[in-house]
Amino acid sequence: MTLPEIKNLFLQKLDTLYPETEILSFFYLLLEHHFSTKKIDLALEPELMRKEWPEKRFSEALDQLLEERPIQYVVGHAEFAGLKFKVNENVLIPRPETEELVEWMLETIDRSQPLRILDIGTGSGCIPIILSLQIPSAEIHAVDISEKALELARENAQRLGAEVRFFNLDILTVESLAENYDVIVSNPPYVRLSEKNEMRGNVLKHEPDLALYVHDEDPLLFYKKIAALGKGALTENGMLFFEINENLAEPTSEALSNLSYQSIEVRKDIYGKNRMIRAIKK
Repeated sequence: MTLPEIKNLFLQKLDTLYPETEILSFFYLLLEHHFSTKKIDLALEPELMRKEWPEKRFSEALDQLLEERPIQYVVGHAEFAGLKFKVNENVLIPRPETEELVEWMLETIDRSQPLRILDIGTGSGCIPIILSLQIPSAEIHAVDISEKALELARENAQRLGAEVRFFNLDILTVESLAENYDVIVSNPPYVRLSEKNEMRGNVLKHEPDLALYVHDEDPLLFYKKIAALGKGALTENGMLFFEINENLAEPTSEALSNLSYQSIEVRKDIYGKNRMIRAIKK
């Protein structure tokens, strides 16, 4: 089949699941992933549009997309802060708002000082790996409850040349952290079960529930626990950074205030949603 024929097949088959712009992005991403051919190459070399292309890889990917498997899992990687991170169903796909959280951290942290940073619930390792690459003098630790997630995070760190120490830990079961830190960051589960019906099928069917959902009765479970641990583990003026549920910014702020954190600041993402919070231990 020619590329126009394959592209039209994607548009026809996926029409009820995704908007046209997203379908086209899938098509061009697969073209680049499997054949190292970018969209601009098609404009520069018009003969590429007329030649016959192997159909198997496109058809296999199309079958997975029809099952609403995220394109990042189909190709096996996701872009985050300009780098490619290996991902699979054991970890959440890194989101743009998490990039914004890391950018905020890098704007705020005093890199001239010796730093010890902890990421809780690291998943693919995207947060600590970028921090390590941007602040190579920092000592960075990361924990996750899932050993399979940690295996992937270690692989990402090694491939990208980042110095991060990874540990298996269920933070809900510990009373204190073993070491002290200048910064603690987390993107914990924060989607309430009552909000599941707002999630897209590709998230509901394929991304790990363990990393996504909390019970409505205690939606701030992880924030309160991490903040409580931070009271003992953070150094004086140590900072706590969270990605948050856009609908729970106020109660999250209150929870941190109740634990005597100071200078609590909520920040909006690029879409104007309350998605990040910072607090300082005094």
